[in-house]
Amino acid sequence: MNDEFDLDGEVVVLTGGAGILGSRYARAFAARGAKVALLERNLDAARQLAMDIEHQWPGSALAIEADVGSRASLARARAMIESELGQASVLVNNAATKSENFFAPFEDFPIEDWEAVMRVNTTGVMLGCQEFGSGMAQRGRGSIINILSIYGIVAPDQRIYDGSEYEGRAINTPAVYSASKAAVWGLTRYLASYWGRQGVRVNAVTPGGVFSGQNDTFVKRYGERAPLGRMAQRDELCGALIYLASPASSYVTGHNLVVDGGWTVW
Repeated sequence: MNDEFDLDGEVVVLTGGAGILGSRYARAFAARGAKVALLERNLDAARQLAMDIEHQWPGSALAIEADVGSRASLARARAMIESELGQASVLVNNAATKSENFFAPFEDFPIEDWEAVMRVNTTGVMLGCQEFGSGMAQRGRGSIINILSIYGIVAPDQRIYDGSEYEGRAINTPAVYSASKAAVWGLTRYLASYWGRQGVRVNAVTPGGVFSGQNDTFVKRYGERAPLGRMAQRDELCGALIYLASPASSYVTGHNLVVDGGWTVW
């Protein structure tokens, strides 16, 4: 029996490809045989990651500077990808951003920051789907995976944030982040219906909290709230993306694969 999780010959476009989680996704795709285009605003980080991946899996990574909030920038990226790697068959909309006042209280959250986050987290997904998904639909095959958040499907538990910090700074989850991710879930379902008959599957992955430098207070409270009793490790999300990108999920579309240690069961 052939390996249904094999991605040999697939061209994966990964936005936010050199970030904390994006870098793990990129390596996982390359390990399964895919060629990965790393779309990043931080070109130096993307180039370094591409070099590391190429060292282990030659010919499998390409770093491209791109602004997901600009259709013109994505069009330039698509031209480079098609020239160097081939036509995209998988799109992972992973790029997300914070703003200067990201942790400001809702009552005082600046509209400029709201619009800046929405431009990347929501509009950037729409533009990515326009630029790469439309070609998939014309060719009759493709997989789009939109990265959401548990706070796009449930509200934050405010109780876990008292005394919580990330790299020494007090943290919370602002309304703009929840709203931006909830909007992407709506777009995911819409496009699953819109492109289904043209062979394009559109799904979402919803990560729970991933450990990446939060203080002990946050880690303890989060773990007490999750049925599995802990936060996720960075590599624990990769399997969900491989599944949705591969033939193993050939009859799955419009689905939100929640990888949250059981956080949303109660």
